[in-house]
Amino acid sequence: MSFIQLRQLTKQYKQAEQPAVDHIELEIEKGEIITLLGPSGCGKTTTLRMIAGFEQPTSGVINIGGSEVFGEKTYVPPEKREIGMVFQDYALFPHLTIEKNVVFGLNKWSTREKKARAKEVLELVGLAEYGKRYPNELSGGQQQRVALARALAPRPHVVLMDEPFSNLDAGLRERMRYDVTSILRKANTTAIIVTHDQKDAFAVSDRVVVMNQGVIQQIATPRDMYRCPKNCFVAQFVGKTNLLTGTLCSDLKHVDTYIGRVSLPTQSEKIIEDVRVSIRPEGCRLAENGRYSGKVERVTYSGEYQEVEVRLGERDLSSEPMVVYAPVEQEIEIGAVISFDIKPELVALVEV
Repeated sequence: MSFIQLRQLTKQYKQAEQPAVDHIELEIEKGEIITLLGPSGCGKTTTLRMIAGFEQPTSGVINIGGSEVFGEKTYVPPEKREIGMVFQDYALFPHLTIEKNVVFGLNKWSTREKKARAKEVLELVGLAEYGKRYPNELSGGQQQRVALARALAPRPHVVLMDEPFSNLDAGLRERMRYDVTSILRKANTTAIIVTHDQKDAFAVSDRVVVMNQGVIQQIATPRDMYRCPKNCFVAQFVGKTNLLTGTLCSDLKHVDTYIGRVSLPTQSEKIIEDVRVSIRPEGCRLAENGRYSGKVERVTYSGEYQEVEVRLGERDLSSEPMVVYAPVEQEIEIGAVISFDIKPELVALVEV
């Protein structure tokens, strides 16, 4: 039996036409780090708040650690669910020292036990020497680690984190992804993280849950999610992609599109005539005598690569140009004709 189970979990607000969360099913194993990923309003934060007990579901079942905390005849209040929460703004008490912030929720512990536990979790998050300081004396990344230490202090069943990296600058954000993941792994803690940022989700998660309009679109490892998106929404949300309409060939391994025939990584399991193909820009490799060629319409320098928009052929000017990633050292001019090949392993059939 999974450590956390959501069964047909639904939240319908009175004034809304559609449910904020619509009959979702999710199982999470002990020690697993899961990310709920999606755009604003997709239902991810509402799902997190229902698990925490801050929001009451309209219907469905929530099981945590083998116990039902919400069901048709069950409601366990937030303080009895044994959940640690890390809020987006960290919610540290400015008038309390770091040590007192960490032990704030340990009401039934003795003073000696509180001190020992504060020392233990502050060592875990790398802030053992900061116990006597105040929150305003710490950096943003250090404050985040204090918030995580406080969430871990009561030894909760699960830690919930709401947009934990959104207040950090780019450099610190990258470092904190690594630090937070490392801390959760060392503590062997089950965690559910909410984010709208694909890089955050992919960097910290065992599995990613993509949501849209209250519905789970796909559950997969970061690698499988990126390489094999289930539908057009997932393909576009978890990174840039080229979506082409085509016809599946009789061998079920190729698709005819307006740019030509495209190879699939594996044979399709279904016979479908009209299909959509997702082709990642990094799967398009520039080659002098490449199979596909077109005129460069735009070049955007990103630092790590050049994003090149290429118009292939004159017969379908209404279609979007292909996006191809090129090495930064390669000179590419607007109006030039370039050729490229497509790696089948970064091609996927997707549902509309």
